[in-house]
Amino acid sequence: MISFIGNRPALQIGNLQVLDYDTDWLEDALRRAANAANLQDFPLIPEIKHGVEIYLEQKCSLRLMRLEELFEKMKHMLRKMGCETMANELQPLAPPVTYSLIEAAKSAGNGFELAFFEIIRSELISLREAGVEKIQFLGLRESTQILRGKTKWNPKCETLHQEISIFLETLLSPTIEQSE
Repeated sequence: MISFIGNRPALQIGNLQVLDYDTDWLEDALRRAANAANLQDFPLIPEIKHGVEIYLEQKCSLRLMRLEELFEKMKHMLRKMGCETMANELQPLAPPVTYSLIEAAKSAGNGFELAFFEIIRSELISLREAGVEKIQFLGLRESTQILRGKTKWNPKCETLHQEISIFLETLLSPTIEQSE
């Protein structure tokens, strides 16, 4: 059985479904919209965030919601409150996501490093377009071993490990976290 945090629906972000998320990013998105609308001192951001949390936890009957759909509902709510300029400036922002490099390595297969890099590149572009700014990568070491077809770490694994790390850093340097 899948347990949903706070009874919130899973969020569809690009090709990923995010189950475990907090809601701090909602406040960031609302602050950005307020700043873009020249409402830097807008006092109701915590209350609006809380209203969205209540909606997600108590009123939303969906088990899966597209991120874009959530932001459309937030825009609608802001317009109903008379905050048209803020609603117009609200842009989708996703919660931090975790991405498994292991799945990409399995998809690419042993010896197909170029395919692995292309899978990662296209997925990260898709996630960025969907509003993801913070990504944590899991399984760097394991994915390296899968690509090399090795169960024991060796110098060739180390070389590929470094290449993957550099690739990830250059692709999304300000937002990357890596976990071995």
